[in-house]
Amino acid sequence: MLQKMALHARRHPDHHPGIQRSVVAAVAVGGAAGAAARYGAELLWPTGRTDFPWTILLVNAVGCFLMGILMVTLKLRFPSAPRLVSPLLGTGVLGGFTSFSHYTDGVRQLYEADRPGYATGSLLLTVVAALAGVTAGALGAHAVLGGDRRTRDGA
Repeated sequence: MLQKMALHARRHPDHHPGIQRSVVAAVAVGGAAGAAARYGAELLWPTGRTDFPWTILLVNAVGCFLMGILMVTLKLRFPSAPRLVSPLLGTGVLGGFTSFSHYTDGVRQLYEADRPGYATGSLLLTVVAALAGVTAGALGAHAVLGGDRRTRDGA
């Protein structure tokens, strides 16, 4: 008989069953701060409804870059950080700062305004910039913090 694979043999230290009001509150507070920062960026660098959405593209790329740095830093440098740090800063602040729902709504508006080139460009560039951002942030944090376990553990 085939045995079930133990995919989750070790529990994640942030996982706690049941409703976690403190986590929900941390995400809400962080999300409000992140959304306010995004709103501030849109006020500083406004784009019209039919212009290319450079501000949202930049916000999403920077937010993903910071997410890559944050997650690697918490894992390598601060593994014993309080359990609300990741939900507050990652899911909350950076989740509220980046806005993929706003981005997709902007793509829809550009198509409706008969700007298919801008819409397609925004659709593709945002995905590429977000993936490049999170990858660059994670690799950069690994490089700075010396996160290569193979050399550290001698494997």
